[in-house]
Amino acid sequence: MIERTATVATRVGLHARPAAIFSEAAADFDLDITIARQGEPAEDAMDAASMLGLMSLGVEFGEVVVLRTEGAGAEEALEQLVKVLETDHDA
Repeated sequence: MIERTATVATRVGLHARPAAIFSEAAADFDLDITIARQGEPAEDAMDAASMLGLMSLGVEFGEVVVLRTEGAGAEEALEQLVKVLETDHDA
């Protein structure tokens, strides 16, 4: 299992448009990728490709999240997804 942390850079957090951008990016990978707030148990993580799941996390600007996955291409996938989260999509 590979794990990466990211700090949410969009000022509105993972709501509506930023959640859609991130979930679409996660869905582009043929991997089961999860996302959770840092410090929360891995079993409480949501499917990163689910916009509804992302919004239900209620992640706000500046919060740290943990992305997890495994399999071929996992490191590259998480690196790209970290970049998406650490970009201010409202700028």
